[in-house]
Amino acid sequence: MLRSLYHCWRLFAVVRTMSRYRVLQPMLAAGRAPFPLKWAISSFALFTGKAKGVDGLANGERLARALEALGPAYVKLGQAMATRPDMLGVDMSRGLAQLQDKVGAFPTSDAKRIIEEDLGEPVTKLFREFGERAIAAASIAQVHRATTSDGREVAVKVLRPGIKPRFRRDLSTFRWAAGVIERYFEGARRLRPIAVVDTLADSVALELDLRLEAAGASELSDAMSGDPDYKVPEIDWARTSERILTTEWMDGVPLTDTSGLEAAGIDRKRLAEIAVEIFLKQAMRDGYFHADMHQGNLIALPDGRLGAVDFGIMGRLDRDSRRYLAEILYGFITRDYRKIADMHFEAGYVPADRSVDDFATALRAIGEPIMGRPISQISIGRLLAQLLATTETFDMRTQPHLIMLQKTMVMVEGVAFSLDRNANMWEIAAPVLEGWAKDNLSPEVLVADEIRKRGAQLMALPDALDRSMALLGRAERLIDQVNGQSNPTSTPGSTAGWVAGAGLLFLLGLMIGVLA
Repeated sequence: MLRSLYHCWRLFAVVRTMSRYRVLQPMLAAGRAPFPLKWAISSFALFTGKAKGVDGLANGERLARALEALGPAYVKLGQAMATRPDMLGVDMSRGLAQLQDKVGAFPTSDAKRIIEEDLGEPVTKLFREFGERAIAAASIAQVHRATTSDGREVAVKVLRPGIKPRFRRDLSTFRWAAGVIERYFEGARRLRPIAVVDTLADSVALELDLRLEAAGASELSDAMSGDPDYKVPEIDWARTSERILTTEWMDGVPLTDTSGLEAAGIDRKRLAEIAVEIFLKQAMRDGYFHADMHQGNLIALPDGRLGAVDFGIMGRLDRDSRRYLAEILYGFITRDYRKIADMHFEAGYVPADRSVDDFATALRAIGEPIMGRPISQISIGRLLAQLLATTETFDMRTQPHLIMLQKTMVMVEGVAFSLDRNANMWEIAAPVLEGWAKDNLSPEVLVADEIRKRGAQLMALPDALDRSMALLGRAERLIDQVNGQSNPTSTPGSTAGWVAGAGLLFLLGLMIGVLA
């Protein structure tokens, strides 16, 4: 009871901020909220006042401003929700996509104190020079440029003081609210709000331990070591801890600096192609991808390579998900909508009682308008709206493990468009997907995968048989005991025979199930 009251009080503060930014009133007006609720919200707005600078902003932009005012956890929630137009609508999601995770820097003295606490040595011993001003500051951490004691140029990322307890508190409220929504609003269960919050919590947990970010960067570097067009900075493990991440400094032009790219003579068309190709290689080939590939985290290096920074958000796809995704994307490229529909049903994305043919027709309505057109002529809003309608019509459930992938695909498309307004993501993607399909979807590879799966199941069979025999032995003794009490004339042999027969049938069924 007290816990619910605590979360209700915290949500009241959220409602107050939303009201100040005039977020709730348009949402209620557009929905089917009862008149008393609309009247209460409108009256509440009279007491909260209005935040500065909200006049003239679209609904989604006002929501983004409100979330920025509420703090870092709400910014992260908004960024996650930007990939879910099925929850908030296309206009709101478009506004949330503009969320800026930029805040004022905390004092450099605090950054130095954290470094000395975590690494156990004075900053002057660890670094020959340490920048007195942060070069970048976000809700979770800020970055300083420095020179190590042995003369290497590095970037030092330091976690914001007090950020962990604040995130724990806010995520606890998010999870409670998601549970209430799933319990009392049946229509929202398909959207799986608890799963969305859990995905957000997992992502934030990685960002709040910079050792995990360092490990993610190291793993990505190993996976991409054979790709000459991409660079991940080296980790300085001796100057890295839970709250500190030190990496190699990379000189180059951030992709946000369009005039700098022009002045440096960067081949922007080729850079757009590299961004798309690298993302698809990471996601499809390796199943491990940089899930925060916006322009601010990408650098054009002098030698033409694409450099990446900030590995706090990483995504994974298992082999089956990669296969489904490759076939679905390749199906759009080849206009094989029946194949795409079949893959959705095989993956369990669409309930089995729905019509495959009808779903293929709906996919055709989505795919045909975008085929062969440059990004500049594709309305992402219209595409998302059509996907939304398909989701509602066919009762597709949200796939939490694909949320990051969807978000990153939108980011990469935006990067490509910012570099080359005539870029076509589908044309760039085709060779990568074809190569992956050739290496992974041939009959020989699929048969080998099936043998590998069955082999793993067979290896586990002896343990399952041992457990089953032990269980049958206990059942036999229990039945003998019961029969002895209720029917003194019954013989243990008959009971044992019954148990043995049942056991053989059980074991036979188990083996058939494994080998089927």
